[in-house]
Amino acid sequence: MFVRKKMTANPFTISPDKTIPDAQELMTKHNIRRLPVLKNGKLVGVVSKEDILRASPSTATTLSIGEVNYLLAKTKISSIMTKDPIIISSNALLEEAATLMRDHGVSFLPVVDDGKLVGIITESDIFDSFIELLGFREKGTRFTIEAEDAPGIMSKLTKIIGDFGANISNVAVYRGTGGKSNVVIGVNSHNTAEMEQKMEEEGFRVLYKLEIE
Repeated sequence: MFVRKKMTANPFTISPDKTIPDAQELMTKHNIRRLPVLKNGKLVGVVSKEDILRASPSTATTLSIGEVNYLLAKTKISSIMTKDPIIISSNALLEEAATLMRDHGVSFLPVVDDGKLVGIITESDIFDSFIELLGFREKGTRFTIEAEDAPGIMSKLTKIIGDFGANISNVAVYRGTGGKSNVVIGVNSHNTAEMEQKMEEEGFRVLYKLEIE
């Protein structure tokens, strides 16, 4: 799946010349945790609630509330934002976005096409896509099956399912060791007893079954 299918388009943004209270107000009003920072229409950074917390005086400070508010009101976003953030294209795959987030330890990516910010993609978007990919909320039955890691095995398994008139809604393969892999496969049926028996007869082992109503 492509990033453009799951990103939030036209996200709220902020200028680097704005202050911490400006960012806090925007985040609170729209219930968001992160803001791309734009200057003259160009992405120059990102700022998050965590950045604001790090820049704010400790609760153990001896400063008065008035002094704290004064300092925050004088602190510009440009001084606390993450500059030159990692970005991704809307035409990239979600797997690429997930890998970038993981490798760089970030929880979201600005989506930029031809130098223009077109959206953001977050960890939550990736999690939702993962759940959707595995069909965890789709009605039917999800099997976790141990299978030989060999050519032709998947076609053999899918033929068994097809012979019982069931449709496959999703498939994922987790490669194991010792020449075995675990196949997570969802079908649009609850009446699967005979199908399971046939799988076992053909050398597959059903490790787990989950029926979703």
